[in-house]
Amino acid sequence: MDDLGTPYDGPRPARRVVSLVPSLTEALASVAADRVVGATDWCTHPADLAATRVRGTKNPDLAAVRALAPDVVVANKEENRELDVRRLRDSGVRVWVTDIETVPTAIGSMGRLLDALGWARPAWLAEAADRWCGPLPAVTRRVVVPIWRDPWMIVGARTFTGDLLRRLGWLNLYADPALNPAGDRYPHVDLADLDAAGAEVALLPDEPYEFTALDGPEAFRRTPTELVSGRLLTWYGPSLLEAADLA
Repeated sequence: MDDLGTPYDGPRPARRVVSLVPSLTEALASVAADRVVGATDWCTHPADLAATRVRGTKNPDLAAVRALAPDVVVANKEENRELDVRRLRDSGVRVWVTDIETVPTAIGSMGRLLDALGWARPAWLAEAADRWCGPLPAVTRRVVVPIWRDPWMIVGARTFTGDLLRRLGWLNLYADPALNPAGDRYPHVDLADLDAAGAEVALLPDEPYEFTALDGPEAFRRTPTELVSGRLLTWYGPSLLEAADLA
């Protein structure tokens, strides 16, 4: 069953898969790129993936997805709309939905997905488990992670990114109820409050908002900033091995 309890009753091995999640596209392509027949416009890895593009994660072209006659469509509870999942299922298309909030749950979820599809688990998945699923290290940095500006939106509580940071030894301040009493996953924060939160650094990723040297750092008066790869902070696939080297 998928992460939300829906069983997969399709062929094994699955030979035609559409992925609506960039992380999962990269993970699936690392095993059987020729079987990934559809992907979103945001699925940039691997760069040479020869899959039909079906628009974005929030606005997939459902007619194009259906036309690909997939054995299964792979989606994510956070990244994709429940409405699109329901419409696909109502039209007879199987959909496997993942639900990921931590690095260990991501690794476990990908393993179950690959097993359900009848695909081999890649070597990088076991290596990622070895590198990420041990005891938590001591905290060495206090960070904040904006993912949007105007309005400013921040990585908050119960997020994959926050868990990844903690496993690197970096504490996401907006996972703390003192700054995020509602426990929001992606709270909107006033820039002045963000800059005064007490972080040692604000990590500015290049996705979903594309922070650059000229767009982001200039907004902070008190907090040092670092430009970072959004893929390494937010994707849960082969990139986990690269992300482990951030510490």
